[in-house]
Order: sequence, then C-alpha cells, then structure tokens
Amino acid sequence: MTESPLVGRVEAPDLHLISFNVRRRMPAIGPRTADRWAQRSPALAALLALERPHLIGAQEVLPDQDRFIRTALGSDFSRVGRGRETNGQGEGCPIYYDRTRLQLLDWVQQALSDTPEVPGSRSWGNLTPRILVRAEFRDRATGIRLLAINTHFDHLSRRSRVTAAHTIRQLVVGQALPAVVTGDLNSGEDTAPLTELFAGGGVVDAWGAARTRLTAEWGTFPNYREPRRDRKRIDWIAVSPTVEVERIGINTERPGGVWASDHLPVQAVLRMPTAP
Repeated sequence: MTESPLVGRVEAPDLHLISFNVRRRMPAIGPRTADRWAQRSPALAALLALERPHLIGAQEVLPDQDRFIRTALGSDFSRVGRGRETNGQGEGCPIYYDRTRLQLLDWVQQALSDTPEVPGSRSWGNLTPRILVRAEFRDRATGIRLLAINTHFDHLSRRSRVTAAHTIRQLVVGQALPAVVTGDLNSGEDTAPLTELFAGGGVVDAWGAARTRLTAEWGTFPNYREPRRDRKRIDWIAVSPTVEVERIGINTERPGGVWASDHLPVQAVLRMPTAP
C-alpha cells in the first residue's frame, strides 16, 4: 500500500513547516525495539521524503542523527544550529531549510539561561542545558522576510518552561518580522508556559488559528503507541498573528508500519503577510 502525505509539497506563496521531536538515539542496550534508531531512521527518511517541507524545526537531534537527516533531505537543504553542550555537541534543535525556497540571512543559537551568550549555561531550575535557535530568512519566491525560532523546553522545571516562554515571546514581539515558533514545549494547552507564550496576543497557537485542521487533535507524545485524543498536545507551532495558517495537522503516519519517533510531527501550511 502506497502511503500518502498529510501535506506534501506546496507552492508559493505558501510555506510547509514541520515541528518534530525526532527522539535522540539511545544506547543500544536497553531500549525496546520500537525506540531503536536503526529501526526508526528509515521511517524518518521516508516521512520526510513523502512530506517535502520547506522548513523543519527539529528537537533532540544528536550529531550523527543530524548527518542522517541532512543526507535524507538531500543537497537542496541546509541547517543551522549545533548541540546544546559547552563544546557544541550533544542534543540540538536545528532548523533545516530548503535553500531553493529560503535564503538564510542570519542566525544565532542561545542558551535559555540568565547568560544566553554562554554555551551550555543553565538557569531557572533545569538540570540540562536548554537552547533556542533563531534564524532570519528571505522567501525567494515572494521576497518576504521571516523569523523562525526552534526550541525544546525543559521537562522537569516549570519555572524553566515559563521563563523560556517569556524569552521567546519577547524575541517575537521585539522585532517587526512575521515569526514562526516550533518546539517540543513539554506543556499542554492552558498551562502556565503556554499562557505566558500567548500573553498579549503577539504570539498565537497555529492550531487555533488554522482555517483547516487536517487531523484530530492528537496527543503528540504517544510513545510508540496508538495516538489518543485525550492526551496533551506538547509539540507546538506558534505564529505571529499576521501569519495566515492555511492548514495544520498532526501526522500519525508510520512508513512501513514503523514509528519514526516517540513524538508525532506537527505540520502547517503558512502564508506570510505581504506587507509589514
């Protein structure tokens, strides 16, 4: 049976965006079969080939997984971002982008801490470093500039999640470009981190803003089990209120019957405003 894309390739002026926690590769000893990177990686490559996005905000990406993803995406793609540790290794939150559609103008990675310029720094109660990657692009098809931010909030510290949400909101509202935010926020709807992120209306939930929802509102962390509607949507796409969300969905596809990750990718088709 041939699998069909949830979204697939879209044409300008629309942009196809994915937020995806790809699940870091764990040591070979211990993980159950479904979690093994050697089993999951072909499914991830197949999913990306099927969906053909323009931009991917990924989380939990180790250096060897980054190399695999770049190979799977092909020569038209580049990425920005590095590992979260002091030496630039470890898990990263890279942004992958299609160079035939998006021209990179600038990018920066910062720690989610009181010293954002210090790699590997920690604050706010998180035991491991947390980061965001932000990149400014020019859409080659429309000439419109946009800001993309990708992140992964801490899973233990509520204070860390709330403060990180405040940081991202300030980054978005403190500049003039239309913005998209992707990330595993480890927070469900109506929680304190999301309330902070959406405070003032300068950042909005793409799911709520979408003209069309392609799927049910699945919980995005099924952990290799059947997706359920009574679970939290912890993986998010958020946008500036001027960004039109044409379509959005949560992808439950299993290429070859295999889960690509313990999380589900969230996909959206966006249209940037034509005037500032």
